[in-house]
Amino acid sequence: MKSVDKLITAFKEREATIAIMGLGYVGLPLAVLFAEENMNVIGFELSERKVALINTGISDIMDIPSDRLKKVVDNKHLLATTDEAELYKADAIIICVPTPLTQSYEPDISYINNAVSIIRNNMSSNTLIVLESTTYPGTSRELLLGPIQGIGYSLNEEVYICYSPERVDPGNKTFQTANTPKVVGGIGDASIQAGVALYETVIQEVIPVASTEVAEMSKLLENTFRSINIAFINEMAMLCDKMDIDIWETIEASSTKPFGFMRFNPGPGIGGHCIPLDPIYLSWKAKEANFFSRFIELAQETNSQMPEYIVQKVGVSLNKVKKSINGSNILLIGMAYKENIDDLRESPSIPIFENLMGSGANVSFCDPLATNFRAKDGKIYTTQEVNYEQMSNYDLVIILTCHQFFDKEKIAENSRLILDTKNVMPKKYQEKIICFGNR
Repeated sequence: MKSVDKLITAFKEREATIAIMGLGYVGLPLAVLFAEENMNVIGFELSERKVALINTGISDIMDIPSDRLKKVVDNKHLLATTDEAELYKADAIIICVPTPLTQSYEPDISYINNAVSIIRNNMSSNTLIVLESTTYPGTSRELLLGPIQGIGYSLNEEVYICYSPERVDPGNKTFQTANTPKVVGGIGDASIQAGVALYETVIQEVIPVASTEVAEMSKLLENTFRSINIAFINEMAMLCDKMDIDIWETIEASSTKPFGFMRFNPGPGIGGHCIPLDPIYLSWKAKEANFFSRFIELAQETNSQMPEYIVQKVGVSLNKVKKSINGSNILLIGMAYKENIDDLRESPSIPIFENLMGSGANVSFCDPLATNFRAKDGKIYTTQEVNYEQMSNYDLVIILTCHQFFDKEKIAENSRLILDTKNVMPKKYQEKIICFGNR
């Protein structure tokens, strides 16, 4: 029996040990999923605090309830560790580490390089290595294959390399890890076969593609598509502001077309790990091929300017009641980058908060999920408790992220003036509501 056949059999019979490197919003749900299939899962983390939490069954990821985590920890199918040597036991190692941008807006691949260095020093033969972290096309071949072959392992005989882009949508109650189709690309047929066999144990639909580059590109294409369309609808909202046309009614009208139209909604900016960052990875890599993507860069420019545009809209809103931003008391509703989650990564609410502060406003925020953040001034700001009656004390309430538990009726009833960037406030209070995309 070939080595790859042994590995595939171990996956299919749930006799394999799976190591997940990085137990964040991608890695922890995946680790729990494999553990629930009665596989032995090693969760490798650099953070001792996070390891201690997981090993006591406490989850810091909203999509994984602590009782679900505790069950697989208690039955000893999941063990978190900071010990690199534990990776030697793994039949498959899945890399789920962060891939942020540098201050000069270039890919920061240091976390991947560190993970590969650890794997090189601690892996055993006949191991599948999968990268899930968002990155540029060519990463798996450049950063995984070369270093692993450099220690003497033969590709598709002793080591198998795949790329499978994460498709996690935090807070999505319909599509989660198990029922979101999984793209898998490998370097060679044996690698693809091993990768497909691994994910078929926990994912309902696995889609093999011809190479790691196709899989890497598919992730960037998905999110660049969204970035460009969000930028377009944000630009249309600004245009409608100028033309005194209701963008929201316009979108509703366009959405009645049963073909050729896909709905996107405007807002105060884009957030999360993927949509603000992925297009930059693609644009950066394109420059190596002497290709300059104007669509991508224009979309990034438009989306990155939205927080500043919202601040300008604040000035217009306050002018209507003969006030200025300077000295006004302003309350922001919601700081997370989208509704019903606690994720502040790249949230446009933070630069809006900072810009208003810089303009002299007295700014507070209310978000029981995303309760605090560190601003550029180094200070940590903490949420106000939800108190609808006290909203009358503010000159302006700005709706940025309206979690489902917020009582929109009470917000509207008690606020003196509202800037609604999401078009969620009750229409009967329209005399005190200024809606983004509709003067």
